[in-house]
Amino acid sequence: MTIPLHHLNINDPDFIASPYATLTPLRDDMPIFHDPIWDKVFFTRYADIAALLKDKRLGRTMLHRYTREEIGWPPPDPREAPFRRYQDNVFMDMEADAHTRIRSLVTKVFTPRRVESLRGVLESTTHKLIDAVEANGKCDFVHDIAEPLPVIMIADLLGIPEDQRDNLRPWSNAIVKMYELGYTYRQREEANRAATEFMEMIGAIAAERRARPSDDLITELVQVENQGDKLTEDELRATCIFLLNAGHEATVNGSSLGLRALFQNPEQFAMMKQAVEENNTSLLKTGIDEFLRYETPLPMFERYVLEDMDFNGITLKRGMEVALMYISGNHDPRRFERADQLDLTRTDNPLLTFGLGTHYCLGAPLARLELQSLFSVLFKRLPNIRANGEAQFAKGFVIRGLTHLPVVF
Repeated sequence: MTIPLHHLNINDPDFIASPYATLTPLRDDMPIFHDPIWDKVFFTRYADIAALLKDKRLGRTMLHRYTREEIGWPPPDPREAPFRRYQDNVFMDMEADAHTRIRSLVTKVFTPRRVESLRGVLESTTHKLIDAVEANGKCDFVHDIAEPLPVIMIADLLGIPEDQRDNLRPWSNAIVKMYELGYTYRQREEANRAATEFMEMIGAIAAERRARPSDDLITELVQVENQGDKLTEDELRATCIFLLNAGHEATVNGSSLGLRALFQNPEQFAMMKQAVEENNTSLLKTGIDEFLRYETPLPMFERYVLEDMDFNGITLKRGMEVALMYISGNHDPRRFERADQLDLTRTDNPLLTFGLGTHYCLGAPLARLELQSLFSVLFKRLPNIRANGEAQFAKGFVIRGLTHLPVVF
């Protein structure tokens, strides 16, 4: 079967703000298509995406199997060298033994017990952020609450001194722009600069922790060992940066998109408010997962085809890039009842948001805990919170979120 051709302008602001009307007919009539502009094969149905995420014939890279010459890749672009120094050491973009090796080391220190120990600090930090704006009767939820909370938490977890935190969010913002399709020369230069400065800062802190260990994640990553194996210097730096970047993007965007969704669904807003009043932790947990399904903050992930393969009658050739549209799969009525409705009571909710298989998101428990704590405190403190103007979406689809969400309370 020939793969149909279709161009999806994922950078169109209207599509970013509301992609569902575009994705529904594609999911029905053209669930697999090749976009000649992006040179990627897009998948929009839940079952296809779930299957491919667990298929070992695809990978986040190809370089664990082939040389660049064998697959026709050009040499690395020297203009991206500073960014690549970071990105090439991120274990989530590795495959096979390289991925397993670093992930196993990180898992030894990034434990469920450590994550759960953050609950009290999460709640007290949220209270402090609300204290700072409550008297005003209004705020920008993104700027004043959603953004600072996870950055503070991850910085505390890693052990980054308070006087070195001002650049964390700007650095992260600059780095993740490189994951968008069609990034600009200026964005590349900003990402290079951010990666260089971020790597230098983490390296300096790591050196200090080697001399004077502390009770933080950087110290533990410096010390962690598995049968004599340790993280290299660049692996350590990249892992810390990745934990901060990945550890807050989903929370910032998930919380702000989730609150906006509640404003648009008054009956669900009332349900969330009641759940917090009654300390209904079960509904709070299902509600957080529903936010992350209903408005997917990381809508698309890519994989490379590692070998020629047949998939549902379509031939995928080695070297092809596939784009897995989580945001479409999460709204697929073939898998979710009332897929386009926000339902905080949804229990059958195998959302794609954190991925599946080998590369399932290591930080998923922390993201869920952060969102549960945030909404619990938010609705206790500001039960009458409501929108105060239009939300504004950020430019970019691969990392999808709001830049502004004005609220009054």
